[in-house]
Amino acid sequence: MKNRWWILALLGLLMALFFIFDLGRFFSLETLKESHYDLQQAYQEQPFLVIGLYSFTYIVMAALSLPGATVMTLAGGAMFGIWVGVPVVIISATIGATLAFWAARYVLRDSVQRRFGDRLKIINEGLERDGVFYLFSLRLVPAFPFFLINLLMGLTTIRSATFFWASLVGMLAGTAVYVNAGTQLAAITHLTDILSPALIGSFVLLAAFPWLARWGIGMVKTRRLYARWTKPVQFDRNLVVIGAGAAGLVSSYIAAVTRAKVTLIEGHKMGGDCLNYGCVPSKALIHSAAFLKQVKNSASLGIATATVDYNFSDVMARVQRVVSTVEPHDSVERYTKLGVEVLQGKATITSPWSVEVNGQTLTTRAIVIATGARPAVPNIPGLEAVRYYTSDTIWSLTQRPDRLVVLGGGPIGCELAQTFARLGCQVTQVEMGDLMAREDADAAALVKAALQADGVQILTQTEAVRCEKDADTQCLIVRNQTGEETVLPFDALLCAVGRAPRTEGFGLEELGIPVSSRRTIETNAKLQTIYPNIYACGDVAGPYQFTHTAAHQAWYASVNALFGDLKRFKVDYSVIPWATFTDPEVARVGLSENEAKAQGVAFEVTRYDLGDLDRAIADEAAHGFVKVLTVPGKDRILGVTIVGEHASDLLAEFVLAMKHGLGLNKILGTIHTYPTWSEANKYAAGEWKRAHAPQWLLKWVEKFHTKQRS
Repeated sequence: MKNRWWILALLGLLMALFFIFDLGRFFSLETLKESHYDLQQAYQEQPFLVIGLYSFTYIVMAALSLPGATVMTLAGGAMFGIWVGVPVVIISATIGATLAFWAARYVLRDSVQRRFGDRLKIINEGLERDGVFYLFSLRLVPAFPFFLINLLMGLTTIRSATFFWASLVGMLAGTAVYVNAGTQLAAITHLTDILSPALIGSFVLLAAFPWLARWGIGMVKTRRLYARWTKPVQFDRNLVVIGAGAAGLVSSYIAAVTRAKVTLIEGHKMGGDCLNYGCVPSKALIHSAAFLKQVKNSASLGIATATVDYNFSDVMARVQRVVSTVEPHDSVERYTKLGVEVLQGKATITSPWSVEVNGQTLTTRAIVIATGARPAVPNIPGLEAVRYYTSDTIWSLTQRPDRLVVLGGGPIGCELAQTFARLGCQVTQVEMGDLMAREDADAAALVKAALQADGVQILTQTEAVRCEKDADTQCLIVRNQTGEETVLPFDALLCAVGRAPRTEGFGLEELGIPVSSRRTIETNAKLQTIYPNIYACGDVAGPYQFTHTAAHQAWYASVNALFGDLKRFKVDYSVIPWATFTDPEVARVGLSENEAKAQGVAFEVTRYDLGDLDRAIADEAAHGFVKVLTVPGKDRILGVTIVGEHASDLLAEFVLAMKHGLGLNKILGTIHTYPTWSEANKYAAGEWKRAHAPQWLLKWVEKFHTKQRS
């Protein structure tokens, strides 16, 4: 770091000397015109020496971002003529620009990326994808300052080779104009005489050409895609939505509200995975298990003894009752009343404008694919021969398994492992990596300790090798990092190793719509597939597999599908919250510490221990923390992790703050009801404020108070 500051100081000194000794006077139009004849004579006598000195001077000036590049380019034309001047100037300018680019990159980029990495993420991704086009366009338009482009590009992640060649080619046209003007130096009275408005306009059009060409190529490709399909003369519907999970329901609802004619097709159950197999049943089961935990810990509440008898089948019946109670919210009847045509059946996309269901072909202007995801089943030898479940089928249990093995250490695996342990099962959890790998180590450690306290045996860094079954027993054989194998007998095996998008069986293959390596449908930032009128959202599109993000994407997909001819919107993923409903809960929004370090984002950590919160103490739940990442020296929130009871509810205030650009000072200045869990957010903000209190001001105030007492 010291070397970088020395370089910065040296560059600053050189630039200062340039201005102190008024060296810029040698690079004015008047000086050039006065010395024109002498320069030409010198070139005639010693051409290689003059070219070398000229190139060296140009490179140094460009590298130091000193003024005078325009006059130097004119001098190239005045001395060397157009055929020699253009290559000499363009190569010198490009080398100098690259040196300035390297200087900015070496001295400043790391600190800039650390401090503003979250804001620069989109820019970096855009440059990685379209860096050549951006730089080429900027170089083509002389109105953009030469030195500023060099410095700004150095702060990004664009490759050096890309910068060099795009600069060289992009500056060629403008350089040729200035060099040619230099050959007619006598006719120039002001530098502004060189570029007329018409010429600047021509450069702008030239700069736009690569983008227009790219757009045109895209249009041609799209037309070719559509060419093999016959487009209907008119359409039966404005929108067809495939899948009635969270994304499909929201998409069809928005279409109906905006008075579009919309058809929603579902091949299985309305409400999708969240209602029938995920969020709703799991939270119902977690609540029952939590009550058993409370009874077990009754002594901590001052109750000497408390006993409870329960029937596992009754608990599972309650889970189904909860699902049935919520079911009308997502029912055919409700959505039909809202104006949605709901069809039960298997949908097949037969063309970009038609969907077949139950032998009927529906024509539509746009299609939204919202087919969700299914539990991933690992490829373990012998698995099909044993009694295994997924997060979809576990709800069919009516008899409690005495021994349960859970495969997977993510949110689903942790939630259900803890829940079944509290219900009296002997639970062993197996994870190939680390438990809760997406969370910071301090958060994962609290969850691991809680699971172990509930009796869960946790085997991390452990691989499932095979399943075996004989007449009386079934077991899973696992292998740890040292190669040692362990036999885990079980009555039920739960596979909770993630979810795979549903992309097969409804026409994607026939249309040639590509899917990613993670099996999600490939879409652009506006959720369009390769066919601009076919959209995908929710789990099938990724990158998140949350009900709330599916609904969030659905708004963009439906609005873009219905009103895309007027305006299309890019999905905003800037503030995405999520939670794991273990006890304690883990809730997060924005960056974790691990992610901030990996992305090179500078941050400060403020931590508030929930053990100090009055309400947590009263509720016998004084464990966990609120951890806030902020920009160094500022209260702007980069990310929040909360571990504790009601963490998912506490997170909402921080989500609101991040979404609307509110800092910790605003949270600190907000009245929070006492005694509530939400006070934890205010106290976390107070911890930040205490760490950033202006010490010089406090010392002055202390002196003021001392004087007041005298």
